[in-house]
Formats: sequence, C-alpha cells, structure tokens
Amino acid sequence: MTQNISATEQRRYHHGDLHRAIVEAALDVLSEAQSTEFSLRELARRAGVSHNAPYKHFADKRELLAAVSAVGFELLAKRMAEATRERDSPRRRLAAMARAYVWAGVNNPALYRLMFGGYLAGQDDGRRPMVERTAAYNMKALIVEAISDGALGRPIADTESNTRTIDGAILVFWSQMHGLTLLLADRLVGPGDKIEELTENVLQGMLDGLVNSIPVVPEGVWVGPPLAG
Repeated sequence: MTQNISATEQRRYHHGDLHRAIVEAALDVLSEAQSTEFSLRELARRAGVSHNAPYKHFADKRELLAAVSAVGFELLAKRMAEATRERDSPRRRLAAMARAYVWAGVNNPALYRLMFGGYLAGQDDGRRPMVERTAAYNMKALIVEAISDGALGRPIADTESNTRTIDGAILVFWSQMHGLTLLLADRLVGPGDKIEELTENVLQGMLDGLVNSIPVVPEGVWVGPPLAG
C-alpha cells in the first residue's frame, strides 16, 4: 500500500486566495474531526479571516462542501494516477488504482463519505453539484482508460457502442471497492494490519471474474454522477 498523505501535502490549493484558504480549512477540519459538523465561522477563524468572509465565495455550507468534495476527487485521481507509474500492464494499473482508492477512503472516511455518500445530493432532483460531478467524471476517466487498454483481458475501445459494457465493468469494480472501503473504514472487516492483504484478495478475485464475464448495464443506466441532466 502507498503511504498515507495528508490533505495539506496533497492538495494544490494554497493561502493567498480566500476561496482556497476556506477550502483548505474545511479539508483540515474534516480530516481532524472526521465530521462535517463544523461551522463556516470556525473555518473563517482557522483561515484567519472575518466570520462573514466565507459568504463572499460560498452561498451556504453545502456549496462549500461541494468544493471540498471536488478537491477530494482531484486528490484521489492524482493518487490513483501516481499509483500507476511504472506499472507494466493495464491490469496492474487498474489494480494499483483500486488499492489507492481503498487506502484513501480508509484513511479519511469523512472525506470519502462526503464524496460518495448522499449528503450533497439535491433534495428536489437528487443531482449533485456540478463542480463535484466534473471532478468525479475526471477520476472515472482513469478507470475507463485502463479498461479500454485491456485491463480485463482484452482491449475495449472507448466508443459509444461499448459504453454499456465499460460501465458494466466499472459498476462491478466500483461496487466491490466501495463496499470493501466502507467495511474496512467501519471496522466490520479487519484487523487493520490486514487491509493490504484483504484488498488484494478481493481485487484479484473481482478482476478474474470480469475477465470471464462483463455485465452490460441496461440501456439508460448511468454509472457515476452524470455531467448532464
């Protein structure tokens, strides 16, 4: 497994920009407290600005957390991409991304739940904020690339005619990794020093199964937050 990297070390944001400073403060509080139960006033204090300053950039807390979630997806995509360096095959690249995904979720469950839970889903239409959807889509593209290159035993061109097949593979991959991440984070599976071995066993079994059979998702089904609609 890769070493855990703090939000401060990973993110591209820096002080000198109020929007970025507030997002940084939120990432730090989320990581430390493992809870979204914090106020914009607290974030302003940590960022060293007036308590009204956050409202110049964020209409409310949900809008702020959407920005935080988007950064979370950017960081996760970066971590997944870095994990694939010097991997000599598409399958090894996909496996490395899966390990990075699980490790990131287990090490910061609150950020993971913000990114993949229902907190940011709109109450009326269920849609998530666009800034978050765009970042999530970019992360998904890394997995699509590995599958297209042959991670599941044969190349599958990333074309419209293959969308339902690729999404079917991603649905299985994501379901397995998401479920394992939550089980490990909630300590329903353990012990902690077996995370790497557990992840590897589940991962290889899942990949072997997809090599033999990829379920095609039904027409009209979307996998991952859609950019439109």
